[in-house]
Amino acid sequence: MTVQKVRLSDVAIAAGTSIKTVSRVINGDPLVSPETRTRVQGEVDRLGYRVDVMARSLRKGVDDTVGVIVPTIGDPFFATMIEEIERIALEQNLNVFVASNSRTPSTERRVVEGMLARRVAGLIIAPFMTDFGFLANITTPVVFLDRHPNGLDSEVVLVDDFAEARKAVKHLASHGHTRIALIVDDLEIETSRKRREGYLAAHVELGLPIDESLQYFGCSSAHKAEASTYKILEHRNAPTAIFSTRTETSLGVVRALHLGKRTDIAMVSFGDFVAADILSPAITVLDHNPRILARIAMKRLVVLMSGEEQESLGDTIVPLRIIARGSGELSASVLEVSA
Repeated sequence: MTVQKVRLSDVAIAAGTSIKTVSRVINGDPLVSPETRTRVQGEVDRLGYRVDVMARSLRKGVDDTVGVIVPTIGDPFFATMIEEIERIALEQNLNVFVASNSRTPSTERRVVEGMLARRVAGLIIAPFMTDFGFLANITTPVVFLDRHPNGLDSEVVLVDDFAEARKAVKHLASHGHTRIALIVDDLEIETSRKRREGYLAAHVELGLPIDESLQYFGCSSAHKAEASTYKILEHRNAPTAIFSTRTETSLGVVRALHLGKRTDIAMVSFGDFVAADILSPAITVLDHNPRILARIAMKRLVVLMSGEEQESLGDTIVPLRIIARGSGELSASVLEVSA
């Protein structure tokens, strides 16, 4: 007796919902309601639905490899993301090929085209600044991670950089801080630009003064962020708080504050990092968890690679929470009294 393969549409009918909703549940979309998630997952388990990636690979004549491209492997955020993708790929009997675009648009396109030439089964790309319009007509499934690709409408798993940055600044302001410095990467990068916009929006909403001299751009590494932090400490009208917009830059900020014995300055980091919770004071962070983003992106790619679902889900936005550990809760009045 032949057992008919359970399709995504079968699960949708049984759960009384759409294929798109079923896909969101399978992909781990955090915005699906708990009731819907429980109902759909129950039907997935009852019917025994499984994504068949290998069957698609055999039909299409592609390799059983997923290509992953990030701006830099040295960034702790992207390194953790790669680790999570590899873990899920192993469960699916898939190999992972990782490459860096070296934060260079010309290299970025060459690396992507090199992956496609290898006939990878799917791609996960954390884009930098190249125009991805050249991917418009390819058949290889692609999911973008952390930011939108220029020139292409595609699947993206990301956070609301504007809203989360705004939240971080308001958190510092709630503890009396009115002079808040900004450490940010190149503003041509979407995530950096939106985080700065959120920083500025919070200042406008709260009626805080906007001081251009407290905004440090181009902090693409921990070293550059450290150098910028020393400048902040020497500022004629120094800030009482710092908002660092990337995990890697936060490492530089923390080093400068501790070496300069200025741990009285409040800080919030956009993203967590190793040892952030054991420093004194422990670092308050926006929980920009790369594992969650990577997990959702990889699960989504697996569905697309199966060939069963072709409809784009568009943006999957992962909400963040502030983990208050101490540095972001330091009072501005304490610093002002001690000055």
